[in-house]
Amino acid sequence: MAKSLRSKWKRKMRAEKRKKNAPKELTRLKQALSLDLKGEAVMADIQEIATVVPAEKVKKQKDAEMAETEGDEAKMDMDTKRSKKTQLDQNGQYPTWMSQRQAKKLKGKRMAKKKGDKKKGGLAW
Repeated sequence: MAKSLRSKWKRKMRAEKRKKNAPKELTRLKQALSLDLKGEAVMADIQEIATVVPAEKVKKQKDAEMAETEGDEAKMDMDTKRSKKTQLDQNGQYPTWMSQRQAKKLKGKRMAKKKGDKKKGGLAW
């Protein structure tokens, strides 16, 4: 689908636009970095170029994430019990990632096994 003439033309034009704007972007970034090194950086100017997040906020976020992962590291949160052989959970549902075709195949194997059990328990002539 991405091989039409229109998309090829759009891709070509985007590439040319990137080439044209690359020097401007580079100079703006260098200017922002040089201002930051001198200590004269104005946050409003830098926010035009990139999103600015205070360091304290990032550190607090990291600390909170680390505390959560350390507590849960020993045990995994498994709400559903799933049979390894049939892939069914306690409600008789297949996993969400399983395709309908795979589920149908497993169900067919399960049903064939049930039918096989009934034949063995029948009358022997």
